[in-house]
This record gives sequence, C-alpha cells and structure tokens, in this order.
Amino acid sequence: MRLILYSKPGCHLCEGLQEKLEQILQTRNTKSVQLEIRDIMTRDDWFAAYQYEVPVLYVTNRRDTEEAEEQMIPRPSPRATVSQLEKMLRKYL
Repeated sequence: MRLILYSKPGCHLCEGLQEKLEQILQTRNTKSVQLEIRDIMTRDDWFAAYQYEVPVLYVTNRRDTEEAEEQMIPRPSPRATVSQLEKMLRKYL
C-alpha cells in the first residue's frame, strides 16, 4: 500500500503533513505502507491539477505505479495532531 502526497517546494502545509505522515509510519514500524512524495513542479499535468490544492493525499493498494488505482483522501486540517491524523488514515488504510 502507498500513500501519495502531492506537494511543492516551499509549501509549509505540505511539509507539515509530510512530517506527520512520516511520524505515523515510523511509530507503526510497518513496511506495508510506503510514502511517496510527488513534486507537482516536476510535471505539467500534476501542476495543472494541484497548483492551488496542495497538499493533496491519495492512497493506493498497490506498490507499483502501473495501473494502480488512486483514491483521494480528504485533506486533513493543518492543526490536526499526529494521533488525529493517524485515526483518520485508519479509515483508508
């Protein structure tokens, strides 16, 4: 399973969410969930889709990128604690 975070450099909301996700994955000590960071500045289609929306979080049940179906996760509040974010993610993981 993969969590995909669409982000861009200098985005404080993106950086905060990334830090919380990394904490959750480290404390769960699981290798079954992988975090992938996608910089929207590297592809025109990502930039067009998410330039005003980052951070955007998706989950997919496949590790390989080919034909993996991505499901968008509602954006958590920037004020959400690590435990609140983990509780929300349980619904999707």
